[in-house]
Amino acid sequence: MTPTALVADDEPLLRSGLVRQLQSAWPELRVVAEARNGGEAVELFERHQPAICFLDVHMPGLSGVEAAQLIGSRAHLVFVTAFQQYAVQAFEQGALDYLVKPVEGVRLAETVRRLRERMLHSDPTRPANELLQALVDKLQRGTAQQGLRWIRASAGNVLRLIPADAIDYLRAGDKYTTIAWRDSDHQALEAVVRTPLKELLSQLDENLFAQVHRSFAVNLNAVDHVLRDENYAEIRLRGRAETLPVSRAHLHLFRQM
Repeated sequence: MTPTALVADDEPLLRSGLVRQLQSAWPELRVVAEARNGGEAVELFERHQPAICFLDVHMPGLSGVEAAQLIGSRAHLVFVTAFQQYAVQAFEQGALDYLVKPVEGVRLAETVRRLRERMLHSDPTRPANELLQALVDKLQRGTAQQGLRWIRASAGNVLRLIPADAIDYLRAGDKYTTIAWRDSDHQALEAVVRTPLKELLSQLDENLFAQVHRSFAVNLNAVDHVLRDENYAEIRLRGRAETLPVSRAHLHLFRQM
């Protein structure tokens, strides 16, 4: 029997990219459905009944883990995450399959190997809802403690996975957040995400990123120096001409600098 799969990710380019990688790593596998969010993943699962579900952990509406709770033991589950090591530890402790973005060929090949082995058994081990709920709890705690490892953002017509530690600062817009970051050649770039600054900050490492103004947050490692007096401060960044304002409410962050 031909193995079938569902791939769920709210970002179309990443979703289609994983489908292409699966086609290369497992030519016999037939992807019968692609979902844009957790709710759609459950709906398409009920319609197509695939043997395997690749679920992005963080999607709008139902998360990948919450969708997995509804799918339960009816499919083999593989979680896909862009988060820090805490998430990987949570998956390993729960004996769950996972892939870390950007998905590497070696890791995907290992996952495919395990899935093939499990599908040879009539009653493969699959996580119970209690285990999935424990994973939800770990992910929620870990997000606040460790933060995102990668951010998906648009730069022109290109979708990029931006390493969080490469970000210099974030600037709020009406409905978007602009990310100022450096590539591997240290070139200064900007990209846009459809996530408000406040929501994005809640997912980043609170020990690394600080909001310094209603419209700005900064990576503290990117700060070169701060010009200040009793009622004003201005941040100068390493290797960037622009400066960031510091509002009165956030002056305390730089009192000792």
